[in-house]
Amino acid sequence: MPTSFSSEILKPAPELGEPQLPRFVSPDPRDNLRYTARQPILDFHGNLHAYELLFRSGPTAGAFSGDGDSATRTVLDNTVTFGLEKLTGGLPMFVNCTEEALLDGLVMVLPPQHTVLEVLETIEPTPALFDACRELKALGYGIALDDFELKTAWEPMLEFADYVKVDLSSTTREQRTALVARLRGLPAKLVLERVETPQDLELGRKEGFTLFQGYYFCRPVLIENRAIPANQLIHIEMLGALHREPLDLRRVADLVKRDASLTYRLLRMVNSPLYASHKVVSSIQGALVLIGDEMFRRIATLAIACELKGNFPSELVQMAFIRARFCELAAPLLEQDTTEQYLVGIMSLFPAMLGVPMSTIANAMPFRAEVQRALMGEGNSARKALEWLEFYEQGRWYECERVALTAGFSDATLPQIYTDSLLWAEAALSTSSIGDGKA
Repeated sequence: MPTSFSSEILKPAPELGEPQLPRFVSPDPRDNLRYTARQPILDFHGNLHAYELLFRSGPTAGAFSGDGDSATRTVLDNTVTFGLEKLTGGLPMFVNCTEEALLDGLVMVLPPQHTVLEVLETIEPTPALFDACRELKALGYGIALDDFELKTAWEPMLEFADYVKVDLSSTTREQRTALVARLRGLPAKLVLERVETPQDLELGRKEGFTLFQGYYFCRPVLIENRAIPANQLIHIEMLGALHREPLDLRRVADLVKRDASLTYRLLRMVNSPLYASHKVVSSIQGALVLIGDEMFRRIATLAIACELKGNFPSELVQMAFIRARFCELAAPLLEQDTTEQYLVGIMSLFPAMLGVPMSTIANAMPFRAEVQRALMGEGNSARKALEWLEFYEQGRWYECERVALTAGFSDATLPQIYTDSLLWAEAALSTSSIGDGKA
């Protein structure tokens, strides 16, 4: 994963052109990663283990294609020209595979050291399939069984599978208990899917699962009557101030003075060998002038990310910045303000980070009424980019199309904006920087 900042961090989004009317075209298979989303797979402590990459073959005449072979062929072709490992920061990527992709060896264009091949539950369990998977495993690919249920026909795969994925929503406790018992002593790791709440996570842990997929870490555990701590209010205000171009030095200096962690980081940087000089710095504003806008944006962004992270997974912070960048870049398509949309994106996950209701957060900020209502869930024009993205993160393609049609824009551009936002966030917020708190 990149350890340096993108040179474009926190700069205003480029103009993306005039808003477009809905237009649906057949996708060009060479059009890299236009329809790729990712979902994290974490351990019980919230440490990131891998990503599952979700694909679709593209929009077709008002409806999404569900052709699995087409989608798989498209992503394999995209891999040759782009390299999907870039989307996962070097972590394993789980890729849904059709029978064709496995039996014909199409998946061999994927890098073995980064790839876990998910054998879909809809595939017929045949000796030819088992032989193909054994050969792929010998080449270094991981093998995962998707939406697995104990059936005699699939028993041979259990002996060499690396992962077994179980859907919490479609299995009973008795079924999961029997599966855990059957896998005891085998090398396969157990992944529980559709984990949406902390209670689901705890249940899976007790049942013997070690990896979890779902957005449980995005669901807030709210504490009644809890106020937002003063320093976190400052951080929220600072995120807005950082996104202005140029920086309002007086405003930023005032915010820095009110936060000890930002003051410390700023002064530490001023006194580092990189900036040390014979000049006497007598004010916060003077320190800001000395190090420059861009360096301060980097220091403050990492400091705020570390503070917001708290006890939540780093993935939650990273997802917040992906949402922020996405909403910012999509804003011109919806005739929305880029700075305002950046804040809508990043603040959408603040309830999970802070443990307080969105109403408390939104009312504490000087937003116009429509944006406050958007943050609290109203499906108005200020929320359309975020609404589309939330569905896209979950691979709910039909809902993505519905939002695009009702909002009056083409969603053909948005998947690429998502990919650009993901790579930007990877560069801006490396896991090592967030984890160790170093600016």
